[in-house]
Amino acid sequence: MDIRSFNREAWDRQVQSGKNPWTVPVPPEVITRARNGDWSVLLTENKPVPRDWFPPMQGLKLLGLACGGGQQGPTFAAAGADVTIFDNSPAQLARDLEVAEREGLSIRTVEGDMRDLSAFADESFDLIFHPVSNLFIHEIRPVWKEAYRVLRHGGTLLAGFMNPVFYLFDWEDMDKGILNAKHKIPFSDVETYGLERLRGEDRPAEFGHSLTDQIGGQMDAGFAIVNMYEDHHNQVKLSEYIETYIATRAAKP
Repeated sequence: MDIRSFNREAWDRQVQSGKNPWTVPVPPEVITRARNGDWSVLLTENKPVPRDWFPPMQGLKLLGLACGGGQQGPTFAAAGADVTIFDNSPAQLARDLEVAEREGLSIRTVEGDMRDLSAFADESFDLIFHPVSNLFIHEIRPVWKEAYRVLRHGGTLLAGFMNPVFYLFDWEDMDKGILNAKHKIPFSDVETYGLERLRGEDRPAEFGHSLTDQIGGQMDAGFAIVNMYEDHHNQVKLSEYIETYIATRAAKP
């Protein structure tokens, strides 16, 4: 089975279980506040994205890249943006449509592989919002290249991703509070554990990418990185020592 299919099915099951917080749609009060200009969204787990990272929302052509789940997309739509959500999981996309129907919002959803945005013409969007999700794909440089292609000149890419140091350590030991450096970067769940074990644990496969591919990959695609911040992972021992998420703001000249 290919990685995309494996992770699509895994995320669909995450939605069905209702246990993953990133599959739970926003409540009506979030949409009401967003319509009144009071909104915030997450690229990483805890820190809201600074509002000055965004251009004015009204009429903004916005692509939520690998961004399903009924959270950020509906918030942007309620704030006035023209929103398209692209995701690998039909069930996650259904969450966005669920909120759109409930709240009378217009959101376009497209299912696909984040490495292939051929569904969109060149320079289709003003802003791309790409929350922590490229850990679920084994190669990320095509993601940056496609994002650059579909973004207009002067547009913005906001991306969240894992600090690769997170994947250095044995997860079972880390759950016990022990930091045991065990893995090399780039890291692959598939090569380390195998798909059968991941299927038994009922979770998607993850990949730890180098900063050369995460940050250098954006710059090699043509982006200029103009801002960044770090964020911590909840309930992970490593976060007591170092932030485990990175968020970047990049511009297409």
